[in-house]
Amino acid sequence: MPRLSIRKFLNNKITAYLLAGIFLLLAILLGIAIGTVSVPIPIIIKIITGNLFGTLRAEHIDPMYSSIVMNIRLPRVILSGLVGASLAIAGAAFQGLLRNPLADPYTLGVSSGASVGAVITLFFNLTIPFVGAFTLPLFSIVFSFITIFCVLMFARKIERSMRVETIILTGIIFSSFLGAMISLMIALTGDELRQIIGWLLGSVSMRGWVYIKIILPFFIIGSIILIFNAKELNAMSFGEERAHHLGVNVQKRKLIVLSAGSILTGAAVAVSGTIGFVGLVIPHLTRLIWGPDHKHLLPLSIFIGSGFLILADLVSRTIISPTELPIGVITSLIGAPVFAVILLQRKRIERSGKNDA
Repeated sequence: MPRLSIRKFLNNKITAYLLAGIFLLLAILLGIAIGTVSVPIPIIIKIITGNLFGTLRAEHIDPMYSSIVMNIRLPRVILSGLVGASLAIAGAAFQGLLRNPLADPYTLGVSSGASVGAVITLFFNLTIPFVGAFTLPLFSIVFSFITIFCVLMFARKIERSMRVETIILTGIIFSSFLGAMISLMIALTGDELRQIIGWLLGSVSMRGWVYIKIILPFFIIGSIILIFNAKELNAMSFGEERAHHLGVNVQKRKLIVLSAGSILTGAAVAVSGTIGFVGLVIPHLTRLIWGPDHKHLLPLSIFIGSGFLILADLVSRTIISPTELPIGVITSLIGAPVFAVILLQRKRIERSGKNDA
């Protein structure tokens, strides 16, 4: 009876959004407060609200605290939150579309394509005139779109209907090939080796407000597209034939969802490098707790994914302070065991269902 009450409590959608919002807010405050210099939470709130509404006076707050919050930690926390949200909602959409709990933004090779663009930029030290430091993220985004275009074209050549299985296999082929290209460039590089490997492991360190401006438009566009296609994702998660009978234009919706997911993944990889397991584990956990309805799964994945990556970044910069670990290492160390537990639980449920039958 208590278990049923807890389940009913969690399944209440207002409760779900409230808990997810509280989790994200706590993650943001902890991410800003904790570091080499601790900043009290009341001061953080005063600094942020003061800057937003123009009520902050210099004599009221230590300038050091203001500089730490507004110039270092707040932009880092917002960036990591946007990256985590982008990967989580893209992963939730891909898992629903491909009807595969192992699907994530990297299944289709999009992140590998974005990584190739970044490594090429670093390897050849490319700089686009009038763009300068923005050359790296721009190349990453362009290569992510080229990759998804090639995956879809190749899958269409193999099978005109572009079944889910064909798209997954094509994505794996491209991901393996692009991964080999990255390894080749790393093997051939010289002084840039540390920079390339550091970028590939993932980081949101020293990015600043500029990188937030880069990812934010892509995050908004991609998220809105996916949320407006939540109803179609619900239909397609039961199979393409059933979705077709329900009046869904399967081919069109599939392309829209894949494009939106690629926008989100490409932008995230562009500003932070390769960060694994966020798009794999977070949607799966969210689905287990609050159900498979994409109308709520997608927004809740944004909250949970954002908070998770903020906390992962906090761990990466404090666990062996003053040395900083790549955030991708932390997400893998957390994500791999968690996902292993999820798979074991699913296996037990399947076995118990067969035994009951």
